[in-house]
Parts: sequence; C-alpha cells; structure tokens
Amino acid sequence: MNNTTDFHSKHGITSMKRLLDLIYIAMFTAIITVSAQIAIPTAIPFTLQTLGVFVTGAMLGWKRGSISVCIYILLALIGVPVLAGLSGGVDKVVGITGGYLVGFIFTALIVGLMTDILGRKLWVLVLSMILGLAVCYLFGTVWFCIVSKTAFWEALMICVVPYLLFDVLKIAVATVLVNRLDKVVRL
Repeated sequence: MNNTTDFHSKHGITSMKRLLDLIYIAMFTAIITVSAQIAIPTAIPFTLQTLGVFVTGAMLGWKRGSISVCIYILLALIGVPVLAGLSGGVDKVVGITGGYLVGFIFTALIVGLMTDILGRKLWVLVLSMILGLAVCYLFGTVWFCIVSKTAFWEALMICVVPYLLFDVLKIAVATVLVNRLDKVVRL
C-alpha cells in the first residue's frame, strides 16, 4: 500500500467510528426521552428516566454516555418536549426538580467510568448504578432544598424516600438489560 491508501484507510475508519458514535449517542438520547414518558404522574413523577440513564452510561461508557445525557438536557433547555409528560423548557430544567436532571450527567459519568475501567460484570453494574444514583439524589436534593427553601431531611422524605424501592427495581432491570445486551451488542 502506498501512503495515500494508508491515509484514506485510516481516516475512513476514523470517520466511520465517529459516525457510529454520533448514531449511538442520538439513539441513547432517544431512549432516555422515551423512558421519561413512561411515568406514574405524581408531584415528582415516577419515570423510567433513570433506567435509561443507567443503560446509557453502562452501554456507551463515560464519554459517550455523558454526552448523550447532556444532549438530552440541552434539548429540554431549548424547549423540546423530552422530559416527563412531554415537557421541556428552561423553567423545567432549572426548576424545583432540575437538580435531578443535572444529576443524571453524574450518574452516566459514574456508571460509564466504572464499567469502562472494571468491565460490565454484574457487581460492577449494580455498584456503579447505586453510586450514580446516590450522587444524583444528593445533587437533586440539595438543588430542591435551595429552590424550595426546604430543610434537607424534609427534602429527603419528599424527593428520595418514596422513590427508593422503584429505583432499586430500575437498577435490577438495568443490570439485567445491560448484561444481556453486552452478550450480543458491542457499542
């Protein structure tokens, strides 16, 4: 092969990888959007959003997973109805529960980093999702306290405790999904 063929061969592969990365990021942004619409409406809706974020971080890794969540939040910020109840807009993202949305970035980052470094073993998936959720809860609850002028313990009782069992179930489902997908799909 000559230098010109080597150049095109290398850059063609790089271009294809970049294109695939963009497709995966868009696809998982859509998965988070769809999962946000599967909801039980309450003051703070029970949604499958977190499940989507867990799977995104685990399947795409820290970089692409975090980008996917950031795009999701940016879409919401500009008013695209990607949030629960087909809502969006600056008021939703910076509102009383907006900290949980921003916390999703950290969740994807933690899940992605741990699975990138330690692999997608079951214990890694479960631990990474628990840690990611804990950071999301912390960030979102502090944000809730600031915006609503609520005491931290009261905010925990409103924003975290009612959702714990549901989030444990989401971690279990996400772990099984990622474990099964990992056997058939390489992203």
